[in-house]
Amino acid sequence: MPNALTEAAVKAAKSPPKGTVTIWDESLRNFGVRVSQGGTKTFIVLVASGRRQSIGRYPLISLADARKEARQILAEKELGKVRPKHASFDDAKQQFLDECKERLKPRTYNDYKRLLTKHYTFGRKSVGATKPPEIVKILNGLNKTPSEKHHAFVAGNVFFNWCVRQHLIDTSPMEHISVPPKPSSRDRVLDDDEITQLLAALNSNITPFKRICLLLLYTGQRRSEIAALEWDWIDRDRQLITLPSERTKNGRTHQFPYGTAVAEVLETLPLFKDCPYLFPAARQRNERTTVFNGWGKPKAELDKELPIESWTLHDLRRTVSSGMAALGVPQIVVEKLLNHVSGGSQSPIAQVYNRHAYTDEMHDAVLQWERHLRTLLETMG
Repeated sequence: MPNALTEAAVKAAKSPPKGTVTIWDESLRNFGVRVSQGGTKTFIVLVASGRRQSIGRYPLISLADARKEARQILAEKELGKVRPKHASFDDAKQQFLDECKERLKPRTYNDYKRLLTKHYTFGRKSVGATKPPEIVKILNGLNKTPSEKHHAFVAGNVFFNWCVRQHLIDTSPMEHISVPPKPSSRDRVLDDDEITQLLAALNSNITPFKRICLLLLYTGQRRSEIAALEWDWIDRDRQLITLPSERTKNGRTHQFPYGTAVAEVLETLPLFKDCPYLFPAARQRNERTTVFNGWGKPKAELDKELPIESWTLHDLRRTVSSGMAALGVPQIVVEKLLNHVSGGSQSPIAQVYNRHAYTDEMHDAVLQWERHLRTLLETMG
């Protein structure tokens, strides 16, 4: 006689080093317990090729109860009808997130968790009782934040489609809801609330990456230019930074002023012997070292501290430009400060003949911008 899965075997089952492992019950075909890397044990039943339905988590669900439920599901499968399992929205969401945590990147898992928890607040209501008008109402409430609306739609759609595959519901309530348009990343500008949240995060638990971000937000320069800064390029007495032509995107030497906030950031930077860079690569700090270039991991870590949705480092440059314009800084001054002269407010012929450096005007613009940022922080405090 085939060996039946026992309570002792389920209890003693060890978690795998990664992913999941399934222990099948030999006495009841297609019934088993799935053990995750984190030690979670979930009873499952195979209702179709590659389609597994969760029954419940051990020890909240006993082996005997899980086997009884599996027999019922498999019997109805033979009759051509696998009945939807009644489950609360929160229970289904938790099962979904448990699976996501095992197979998706941490950033994707965290995004799904945040979006489903924040916007889909159905609690103990049956997941099968969720209606399309309720979803539409949620999404319409996000019309002022189109990026958040788009991501909330994606998370909800993925979740409800998962529920269909798990036979928790017959059809997704989002099946006939139109996908909200995804905003162009080129239009992303952080608003004052987002800037305040970002400043608060950047001024706590300081890291080299956060110092770079502060300089990006204060100066509006490109990330590659700030990351490659050398001490010889900085005139602290005059508060000027000069980027050589080989380090700028347009191949032109670029000199721009900075204010007190940038000076304070520079004062916090350590000096490494025989290293010319402000932000050297972590492994080597000598004359042959490379500059900071590990953007992905620290950006992901920073995102965990922030409720800001879908932003990039380049958005900071656009935020500075838009923010200065809102403060009344002339566009030509903003363009000079950001070293963005081609296709700007000057005609091609004007760009050739207008060699005015705009140093004083840029300095005034920098001071206005710093005052604005300081006011945001003071308001938060």
